[in-house]
Amino acid sequence: MATATIEQLSPNPRYSTLRTHATSDGTVHWCHMHADLVQRAGRACFKPALVAEILQYQHLLGARLQVEAQQRDGGLHHVVLASDCDAFNLGGDLEYFCDAIRRQDRPALLTYAQQCVRGVHAFHAGLDAGAHSIALVQGDALGGGFEAALSCHTIVAEEGVGMGLPEVLFDLFPGMGAYSFLCKRIAPHQAERLMLSGDIHSSDELYRMGLVDVLAPRGQGQLAVDEVIRGNRRIAHARSAMHKVRAMAQPISLEGMMAITAVWVETALQLGEKSLRTMERLVRAQYRRHGEPVTAHA
Repeated sequence: MATATIEQLSPNPRYSTLRTHATSDGTVHWCHMHADLVQRAGRACFKPALVAEILQYQHLLGARLQVEAQQRDGGLHHVVLASDCDAFNLGGDLEYFCDAIRRQDRPALLTYAQQCVRGVHAFHAGLDAGAHSIALVQGDALGGGFEAALSCHTIVAEEGVGMGLPEVLFDLFPGMGAYSFLCKRIAPHQAERLMLSGDIHSSDELYRMGLVDVLAPRGQGQLAVDEVIRGNRRIAHARSAMHKVRAMAQPISLEGMMAITAVWVETALQLGEKSLRTMERLVRAQYRRHGEPVTAHA
């Protein structure tokens, strides 16, 4: 089989939920979620379509970067996860959850959860290509949105942004990476307290706790990302080596994360009507937030 060229492995730009682009030198790759919400109303959450397109983008870009590393020394690549709307990401698709739980559709929930886990683990693993992943949080990052940010090597957040894990409000826990990623940044007992409180914290507070790496003034998040990238270019080999050392000293396996999310699925399937109604209230709030009528929805 002939070896694929870099051009053949270029990420497909025709996504419905993502806006992707790269710098002219091909070393910084941007992935903006919720591109579809720019043109129409909706919810800034991890809908199945968004999850699927992120996985496709990761696969294509990771393959391209692996080939590039073999063909020449491309230096340290950066992948930035951002958002095109006023929220970074509001978490899992609660509307989808409610429907699957009411139908007791274990395969649907498990497939969704496993896809999410594959996505966050890929950011954590640098797309298996030694890339440095950066989350640019310029709007609220809740539940799965916070998990996605935590999966990245560096979190850049603007001041005054809300971040947290509210799943306990409907008697569930964040089961798609939160515990694993939190414990790489803070002590396990602090991680558990954060997960079980359901509180939403400001990015300023999380910066003081060590969960946000760079705190930027409002409107200056992209400039802060640019500065992070410039700093990494000066120490590209050291940064790449540090990723390898971290993976050796504090491994987070995909298999372990899959086992945790299986517990999440079983817990979700046990939720009662009170918890489901709480989810539905949050769904209605998400629709209202982005200007879509709620009468036709949960």
